[in-house]
Amino acid sequence: MYKLSLENTLKSFIQCESITPNAKQALDFVEEILCESDFYIKRLTFNSKNTYPVDNLYASFGKGSPHLCFAGHVDVVPYGDISQWSYLPFGGETKNGRIYGRGAEDMKGSIIAWIFAMLEHIKDKKNFKGTISILLTGDEEGLAINGTSKVLEWLKNNNINIDSCIVGEPTNVKALGDTIKVGRRGSLSCELKVNGEQGHVAYPDKASNPIPVLIKLLDKLINTPIDSGNDNFIASNLEVTSIDIGNEAMNIIPSEARAVFNIRYNNLWDEASLFSWLNEKLKDVSLDSFKDINWNLIIKSSANSFLTKEGKFSSLILDSIFKITGLKANISTDGGTSDARFISQYCSVVEFGLVGRTMHQVDENISLDELKQLQSIYQHSIANYFENF
Repeated sequence: MYKLSLENTLKSFIQCESITPNAKQALDFVEEILCESDFYIKRLTFNSKNTYPVDNLYASFGKGSPHLCFAGHVDVVPYGDISQWSYLPFGGETKNGRIYGRGAEDMKGSIIAWIFAMLEHIKDKKNFKGTISILLTGDEEGLAINGTSKVLEWLKNNNINIDSCIVGEPTNVKALGDTIKVGRRGSLSCELKVNGEQGHVAYPDKASNPIPVLIKLLDKLINTPIDSGNDNFIASNLEVTSIDIGNEAMNIIPSEARAVFNIRYNNLWDEASLFSWLNEKLKDVSLDSFKDINWNLIIKSSANSFLTKEGKFSSLILDSIFKITGLKANISTDGGTSDARFISQYCSVVEFGLVGRTMHQVDENISLDELKQLQSIYQHSIANYFENF
């Protein structure tokens, strides 16, 4: 059994600098812990064209079904201006019952809580039935191409089937146990480019200004509701994130204007249907008064929505949360995308981790009491799972 305390283990884990995709040191740390308890461990490095290589880890104990997996990421976002930090970003310093460092909340804390819960569950079980595992990637905060999705493909190709999965993202809003996530909105980023004809501002009749056209097209998209949501998701929402002209001269009408926007969409849509809706709305805009103008819409990036239907697995997690915290957790689908979108294609998935107070912020930190509570919730969930599945 691993000897260090929960606090000191997390401190050492935070000290493993793992800005995307530099995951080796952090994954080596996890591997060393699990090796002591006879886990099957597989390190998987994936690469593909126009990406970077990513180190991943899959570790399991036991065999067969039921198979409960925890999925997470050891990579963290950059810490920014170090002079703004009160504590070293990779110091893992503790003060007033809180531990500080990049990744403490998102999501090294929940990884360590799961590992401790998992080791505690199996320590006296010589005849453990089923499989308990952990899947960790070094690329969730980045491109997310050579990480979780490819590990899942590898598992499938090697006839390793996961029945249920917990993802340790910081789901809670104000208190540990107030929120689980059973789905996520999709994300579609598009670039809208309008081409005109360059000319002198004093002779607009000899040019075609793309800017008024871009404004008119964006106005149509911004002021047309996409939908009104449903029982599981809020209404889909479009936000313009960038408008670029690339024209520093004050007396030239530019030849091109571009805008980038992102839509967070619910499960009423997928990439194809939403892209079709966008083109339909843009084509509705009358441009008869503009000469020699054309526009083009392209997809820059996309991630589909998903929803895990309420059932035995989500109820089990909710029950464990209530037993430990006394809270009846809200069931949510809001927030950004996560690797749960890949996992949902293979098995039931629920996201539950720490409180998302300071993730990606200066002086990211977590409560050590909440970390211990999270371990207890995970431990109760594991025991419940293998008793009832």
